[in-house]
Amino acid sequence: MAANVMRKVSLRSLASHKIRLILTVFSVVLGTSFVAGAVIFTSTVATAFNSIFDNVAQGVAVEITAAGNEAPGVPVTIVDDLKKNEQKLGIERVAASNSGPVTLADSSGRAVQTGGAPSVGMSYLPPDEAVGEDMKFSEGRAPEKSDEIAVNSQAADKGGLKVGSRTKVVVGAGLAPPMDVTVVGLTDMPSSTGGYVGVLFDQATAAKLFSDGKYVSTVDLAARPGVSDDQLRDAVHAHLADVVARSGKTDFDQLYKVRTGEQVREDQKESIQQFLTIFRAILLAFAAIGLLVGTFIIYNTFSMIVAQRNRELALLRAIGASRENVSRSVLLEALIVGVIGGLIGLALGVAIAAGLLAYTQSQGLPSNGIQVGAAAIISAVFVGVVVTLLSAWIPARRASRIPPVEAMRESTVEPGAGSLRVRTLLAAVFGVLGVIALVIGGLGEGAGSATIVGIGALLAVIAVVLGAPAISQPVVGAFGALFQKPFGTVGKLARTNAVRNPRRTAATAFALTLGLMLVVVIGTLGWSFKGTVDSSVDKGIRADFIVTGTNNMPLPLSVVDAVKEAPGADKVVAQAYGEARYDGKDTYVTSPYGGSIGDVASINVLEGSLDLPDDGLLISSSQARDNGWKLGQTVTFTSGTGDEVATEVTGIFEDNQAIASSMVGWPTYEQLMPVAMKRIAGPVLVTAKPGVRAADLRKQLEDATAEYLTAQVQDRDQFKNSISSQIDQMMATLYALLALSLVIAVLGIVNTLALSVVERRQEIGMLRAVGMSRAQVRRTIYLESTYIAVFGALLGTVLGLAIGIPLVRTLAYWGLEGVVIPWALIGGTLVGAAVVGVIAALWPAVTAARTRPLEAITAE
Repeated sequence: MAANVMRKVSLRSLASHKIRLILTVFSVVLGTSFVAGAVIFTSTVATAFNSIFDNVAQGVAVEITAAGNEAPGVPVTIVDDLKKNEQKLGIERVAASNSGPVTLADSSGRAVQTGGAPSVGMSYLPPDEAVGEDMKFSEGRAPEKSDEIAVNSQAADKGGLKVGSRTKVVVGAGLAPPMDVTVVGLTDMPSSTGGYVGVLFDQATAAKLFSDGKYVSTVDLAARPGVSDDQLRDAVHAHLADVVARSGKTDFDQLYKVRTGEQVREDQKESIQQFLTIFRAILLAFAAIGLLVGTFIIYNTFSMIVAQRNRELALLRAIGASRENVSRSVLLEALIVGVIGGLIGLALGVAIAAGLLAYTQSQGLPSNGIQVGAAAIISAVFVGVVVTLLSAWIPARRASRIPPVEAMRESTVEPGAGSLRVRTLLAAVFGVLGVIALVIGGLGEGAGSATIVGIGALLAVIAVVLGAPAISQPVVGAFGALFQKPFGTVGKLARTNAVRNPRRTAATAFALTLGLMLVVVIGTLGWSFKGTVDSSVDKGIRADFIVTGTNNMPLPLSVVDAVKEAPGADKVVAQAYGEARYDGKDTYVTSPYGGSIGDVASINVLEGSLDLPDDGLLISSSQARDNGWKLGQTVTFTSGTGDEVATEVTGIFEDNQAIASSMVGWPTYEQLMPVAMKRIAGPVLVTAKPGVRAADLRKQLEDATAEYLTAQVQDRDQFKNSISSQIDQMMATLYALLALSLVIAVLGIVNTLALSVVERRQEIGMLRAVGMSRAQVRRTIYLESTYIAVFGALLGTVLGLAIGIPLVRTLAYWGLEGVVIPWALIGGTLVGAAVVGVIAALWPAVTAARTRPLEAITAE
């Protein structure tokens, strides 16, 4: 019976405070919608990619490829061996193909932008020679001559190309000049997703362009009738492992992959799933931040509700309701809020996912429609309910302890000063421990120190949560006293209201504190990274111009040779990049191409010299430290073909972020990267001859690189700005994700002020009765809100700097040179907080100003 009565009380309480219900539900909706949107979006994309990968390698029993990305491929001798042993191994057909990177020009002569997706050229195999499904042409035909290509339809549409279009293709590392070609066919490739560019050549042309005649990229096998894919894979693996062992190479599995068609499909699914898992984790992390902020808002809301309903709850206790009844009544309200918020959040999450999918589809990524699975529904409702119940638990517990005698009081009663003293003491303990951890972590470098800083950050946040009420009174009182003077009595009243309930002020402000703390931490990291970029270029590079690839694309080595032809160019050097193995792990190797790296970079040699003999190895001090290498030591690398190549450390230089941390002599690089088409260059550094004007040299360089579709010429400032813009884009993305928590924080201020206006209705009525105008009432609420917002921003800024500065110092291990404090961001944040305070107070201020004096004074 009592339970039914309390249930009715809860429902009527919610129904009678609709605005309060809407605001509380909305704070839950924002967090849960992000969770649901992340789950729905990643599930939908995964389903779409899986449907595409299901069509990859269809009809292929076994596929053989090189194990490493930079390996030259599968030797032609292996292809010949397989053909000789077809009957013995159970092979029906062997199909070898060649492929490699290409750059396709659009109808205007510029490179078709892929947005990071692959741009690949490959052999076209006719149906009687291919293994697997036939290539389908939506228009035109297959290429038959060296100057003919077929292109996937999506890339053709993006580039404004059609059957009959004349265009250019830069192949591989650009060892061959750009090719003038004609588009003779458009294809529908299963892998045509995103900005993917697929270019088909006839077999002879592909072999010439992508191979030195000794290797092929892929070998596909068809099984004889009665031979399963697994049986063929095992037989081929055993046979080839024996062949490789007899040749004296390293372990077969380090050189080649032998997989069934099903394994190829599953591996591709797994690769995209790994990316989506990381992407989902990032989205959920920001959703968690929003939910954490929402937790404080919900806690604050229910705390105020319980305080305002002291008399009501005490009367219920007086007429027989037990403590459990009262507690359950409050939790029931929270449960209803959580369920409603979760369901609306789910609907909004579907809309968010639809928006993300619309954008990704515009970029060419696949979609099979929104996939709203059980996981999304459960996660949204579960998170909404759990977060709300946890947030309301302490207020519910507090409500159950209200004695019946409270029914005789006229005012609400907040927890006493004793509990505040305990909180402050605990805050001091956590704060001291946090400061110690932040200082110790900030004095070190590397992952261990960063972990200590992370622990210190957690302790500091806990300290602020516990200590904010004690801090709020002196801090808000201080800057409130400073800013109240222009507003006279109104300013003083606003300051008094802001400090009268420190717990409420702290809980409301902390929602903003957490979001702005992360903004400042991200800003400190981003500005420090940009400072390192500027410093590295200014101190480490002597070049006047830098030739780079658009969209971070690598350059062919032939660009270096072309740049050398510019009359005004003096020193022209690039670093050629490749991949090898050291101590069983993949590692990058580089080599100066075009001259000595010391000609274009400022390098401080610590030991040895910059002279790089054929078998020499130049390393940075951090590389020497991490690997334990010393001057004169022999370091042996393993190439993609399994050959071991010995080098000797001939020089150790001070870390320089503008150049690679290890460089080998050119002959050594050629041994490690035996296939010329796989050799690529990073930025080409160019110095001007004495007396040559910068504008003249720029024009010469642009003319020299005009035929290379991806090359762009930048001066030092442009080069720095291009890197900084990438950092800015990353920061903007993170700020956009953090906007969720900031919106929730603003709603929290609105909610608190709205409830506070209801709570102080009689007080406001009295002020109106003694002469305060509506404008003065509104101004009071505006100032009170501004004080709370600025207090939260100040806490967030201090906390963000306390965490961001030591965190940046730990990253010195990875090359971050120093801390750059984002003063402009901090200033903008504080001003923005004041603006946010005014915006958040608009509705509560109008509500307060409309209070009728007589009705408010006589209201119960």
